[in-house]
Amino acid sequence: MSRFLGRLGEWCARRGRLVLALWVIAAAALMGGSLVFGSPVSNDVAIPGTDSQRAHDLMRAGFGPGYEVGGTVQLLVYSPDGSLLDEPRKAAVERALDRLREQPHVDEVSTPYSAAGMSPSLQIGLITVRLSGHDSTQQAATAQALSDAAEPARQAGLEVVAAASGNPADKEIKTGPSEVIGVVCALLVLVFAFGTLTAALVPIFTALVSVASSLGVIGLLGHVVDVPKQAGIMATMIGLGVGIDYALFLLSRHRRLLATGLTVRQAVRGAVSSSGGAVVFAGGTVIIALSALMFGGFPLLRTLGWVTGISVVTAVLTAVTLVPAQLGLLGHRVNALKVPFLGRRPESSGWGSLGAWVARRPWRVLIGSVLLLGALAAPALSLQLGPLDEGYGAKDDPGRRAYELMEVGFGPGSNGPVSVVATVPHAVTDADLDRLRDEIETVDGVRHVSDGEIGESGTVMMVQVIPDHAPSDPEALEVVKAIRGLDLPGFEVHVGGEVAALADAGDRISERTPLVIAVVVLLSALLLLLAFRAPIVAIKAALMNLVSLGTAFGALALVFSIGLGSGLVGMDPPAGASYLETLFFSVPIETYVPLLLFAVLFGLSMDYEVFLLTAVRQAYLKHGDNRRAVAEGLGSTGRVITSAALIMVAVFTAFIAYPDPMVKTFGVGLAVAIAVDATLIRGFLVPATMVLLGRWNWWCPRWLDRLLPNLSVEGEEDERPAAPAREPERLTV
Repeated sequence: MSRFLGRLGEWCARRGRLVLALWVIAAAALMGGSLVFGSPVSNDVAIPGTDSQRAHDLMRAGFGPGYEVGGTVQLLVYSPDGSLLDEPRKAAVERALDRLREQPHVDEVSTPYSAAGMSPSLQIGLITVRLSGHDSTQQAATAQALSDAAEPARQAGLEVVAAASGNPADKEIKTGPSEVIGVVCALLVLVFAFGTLTAALVPIFTALVSVASSLGVIGLLGHVVDVPKQAGIMATMIGLGVGIDYALFLLSRHRRLLATGLTVRQAVRGAVSSSGGAVVFAGGTVIIALSALMFGGFPLLRTLGWVTGISVVTAVLTAVTLVPAQLGLLGHRVNALKVPFLGRRPESSGWGSLGAWVARRPWRVLIGSVLLLGALAAPALSLQLGPLDEGYGAKDDPGRRAYELMEVGFGPGSNGPVSVVATVPHAVTDADLDRLRDEIETVDGVRHVSDGEIGESGTVMMVQVIPDHAPSDPEALEVVKAIRGLDLPGFEVHVGGEVAALADAGDRISERTPLVIAVVVLLSALLLLLAFRAPIVAIKAALMNLVSLGTAFGALALVFSIGLGSGLVGMDPPAGASYLETLFFSVPIETYVPLLLFAVLFGLSMDYEVFLLTAVRQAYLKHGDNRRAVAEGLGSTGRVITSAALIMVAVFTAFIAYPDPMVKTFGVGLAVAIAVDATLIRGFLVPATMVLLGRWNWWCPRWLDRLLPNLSVEGEEDERPAAPAREPERLTV
């Protein structure tokens, strides 16, 4: 593979203008196409085989699409100066209702002047708009249009806000200044690492082309498949990080070879044949980890995994083609525009000394690293998972304002009503409906049960249940379980709604998490086995990645579950919270986030393992001294890996500024894990274990050695000296 990549890199360097033009045209065409034709996203969070999904299907079949999630929009009307029953205000609300009935796709508009629509204070009213035939992927735009139509009420001094449907994780996440901040921080790190502005711009340009191409593909895919709303932001985060890092590794290798006196094309060929193989395998591990989400039993996770993987594929492709093209065009000018006092130290400076220091005292380093990493991971035991409602949104978010008005006017449970759908073998009667209501009213934690409705088919009935608890309160889940546990002979009862769906999602993910972890670990270890033909190295690398994951979950628990620092990352506590409550504002973490974070982090952590092992393997092949090879490998890659990690940390930290809680969660978890992985784990723990294992690092059974293909990820064919020393003896059995 190294020879193939070397030839590919040399070909791209010779035809730099053509390759550069093709990538720029492709990125512009894909991005332009997604802007012209739109980038549809999906609200679909269906979980086949669950009780909430069965309730959703029965609701749609029996009552029509206007009753399902996304088929209604709720508007809250608030009168700060008096009762909504006052004639001038009531007349303004009636004019707003008339305007709403004239809007496209509106089937029914319920008045707030009813027992269910008016708060006890008479200052908050609820307008429910039922829709049909509208595009459910444009739910936010539809809600905004309906809110604008209620302008007559605002002209009378009333406040009108649209309540968000679903939880905050389901809202569309739009791009913002975080991408710009991340790119600027990455550029500063690259300038400091290379000492030249020209070299620093190569990875930035490559990553921008890669991200633009992947976002264009993802946007156009939305026309043929359901693309989750989170896909764009996930692809941007991961694409920027790996795109810059992969280009950085190739560029660093190229400059080092260029400094030895090789021609530009020889240096490009050598860089792509060696570091290019590591890039391909590193990208492969990320893609494998994301693809394993298909076993999670959650369609949203499955789609999010393979769609996000598109950004990794484009990052690998641009690294092994676009980077060589730019290097071929720049030639020795890659070192132009030097920055004074930067980039003059040898890349092995400091890290080579650290590697030698670790090699002399491996046991002490191993024990110290394990204790420190254990302390960092310990808070993970306090990790609290649960639904995330609009009450955790930003203070200036209209969804949070609507949530607070709903809570004050109609109780906390009104923000997460439970839909109970039941069927009977005969035509539903009013007595059946009354019996269902009476049984539900006996459940602890139920505040109100609606009168109920009978579906058009006559065999389906539905009631809306308002719990005493907010959607994010664990007690709301207990209400759902209690309703499902009711004994109603002759009734087939199903419970749906936001709280029920989140409970089912949590149960499904808990069941499938061990399978996903096993698949990711085994496939990643297999890929490393193919790359290095060393079973112990492959298994150890997988275990080391699990250690870095522990520190990520520890950081999440400390910041969000314990609440120490949630205010620093921009989480706004409830109105009226005390100073102590503000300092320790606990925020639940969505049930699917840890599994998605595991897949992403496992793949990204494997990147640094591949590059470090490649350098150690190359050194070992030259002289056969394992202790020396570990020190040299850390010395030659330490500065590059640190720069790459700093870039990723900068990119992920910039995304913490997003108002969306899910993006904040990913930003904190990814930034902490990458920082720990590139320092404690790759700088101390991995070298210490490799020194202690000695030649067993590269042990391989004879039968396995014969079966494995020689992929040569470290590029030993192209990099070995003309008159090499005797090949170090491999331990084989």
